[in-house]
Amino acid sequence: MAITGKLYGQFLRHALLKEVQLLTDNLAVTLHQVGYVPDQDNHEYVSSLTSECPATGGYTTGGQNLASKTLTYTAATNKITLNGATVSWASSTITARVVVVSDRTPATAAVQPLILYQLSDVDIVSSGGPFDVQWNAAGLVEVTIS
Repeated sequence: MAITGKLYGQFLRHALLKEVQLLTDNLAVTLHQVGYVPDQDNHEYVSSLTSECPATGGYTTGGQNLASKTLTYTAATNKITLNGATVSWASSTITARVVVVSDRTPATAAVQPLILYQLSDVDIVSSGGPFDVQWNAAGLVEVTIS
């Protein structure tokens, strides 16, 4: 199984325009089935998302909020890192292929910016157990300033 993580192309523009406040806004983590194919360049808002996992088997439509968000800068490596807590759906029966993090603070899906996604090359399945989204040890996002 291979998992690829990427920022959505418009995310940094939204952040620089102060449309996304990473530490104070409500960042949601949602799960999507194989029918959703992320488009890094053309998907900009939550309204572009499709094939969210159904609200059955322990999953709730709209996903979960990302907790324990941190934003750090490491001068030795010139890296800015966004991190957050593991997201878990306990006692769930879920089949997903894509994890999306988006800003749900704006009022409607048409203006809620997409931040990042993680795409698996195979379905990830929980069957009556936990479905955990564990972020890379380096964090959700790591940007090198050069």
